[in-house]
Amino acid sequence: MFCRRMFCRRSIFSRQNIFQAGVAGIVGLGLSFAAPLARAQDQKPQPQLTHITVELGDVSLTKLPFIMAADNGLFEKNGLKADLYITPRAAAAVRGSGVIVPPENIRGAGGPPADFSITGGAYNVVNMTTIATTPPRLILATMDDKVHFHILTRKDITSLDQIKGKRIGFTVPGSVEQLSMRLWLKTRHWNPDHDVSFYLNGGDVGAILKNQVDVIVGDGAAIDAAKTAGLHDLLDLSKFNWPMPGSSILGLASWLPNNRDTTMRFMKATLEAIALMKNDRNAAYASFGKWFGIKDPSKLAVIYSRANQLPSKPYPSIAGLKLMRTVFSYRALDITKPEDFVDASYIKTLDKSGFIDGLYKKSAAR
Repeated sequence: MFCRRMFCRRSIFSRQNIFQAGVAGIVGLGLSFAAPLARAQDQKPQPQLTHITVELGDVSLTKLPFIMAADNGLFEKNGLKADLYITPRAAAAVRGSGVIVPPENIRGAGGPPADFSITGGAYNVVNMTTIATTPPRLILATMDDKVHFHILTRKDITSLDQIKGKRIGFTVPGSVEQLSMRLWLKTRHWNPDHDVSFYLNGGDVGAILKNQVDVIVGDGAAIDAAKTAGLHDLLDLSKFNWPMPGSSILGLASWLPNNRDTTMRFMKATLEAIALMKNDRNAAYASFGKWFGIKDPSKLAVIYSRANQLPSKPYPSIAGLKLMRTVFSYRALDITKPEDFVDASYIKTLDKSGFIDGLYKKSAAR
């Protein structure tokens, strides 16, 4: 496991039962007792909220439950004060697909690692096994567990056969876009290291329009932007039904052991937000507009239709991590097991307790 010597940043969440008393009916004590009692009631302490930091990683539909939890008071309901932010790199990466993140939601990553990071499971595992400074994290849940990307190409590439020998753009090493493309290349019996060229920092539509790359793998806003620009959408990779270790809840390994209760409450808020997302389209649209600056009804409809397919029970994708090992192979990854990067105990506990099923029974009863 990646857990080493742990440090504690536990915040205490306590609820105090406040004795409610009245003075109606008290005889002979006059009004001198009523005023102090009223002041005591007015000054009753509020429940203390536990502060957590949440880095949203890339800008995508898989972040919708977390921003909806923030916008609809679900973190506070679970005793949490969540500080959510988007990194400048993530905001810049999506700008090429026409999504402009409001500046107030962007923050640099210069401080201590966030308690939770919402980013690709494959990306995080690759970072932990190739970059010495990457803080160890465990996958607690996988929000995006199936391939859903499309192969998008420049205007003069009109068939899949023409992709051989071309430049393929991707965002970051280990991303599910890169993983999906390499898996597809294997179906063609092409060598990903010799039959095409992969280009880092070229995973958006803008990179094609600037002639920096010829092909990208995209979803959501990228597909819409590609069609608007007259590019070609040659293949929907979802037909392969590959399991993906995609966007996941990643907990800081050194922080989790001493903050299990806080983590459980964060998971509850997330699961409640997923249920809200699936049952309240307008609330979802409002959050997308606020956080990601997406307000076009047609774009919102396309993104929401995909977001609504996210799993209600987002167990960590062990199958996706196993598939990833067939594409990315190097010693530091080969000597580990997929289970070394996962802690499914939180989602399993909530599932077995009936908590998740109960969210949807409540919705059906309305």
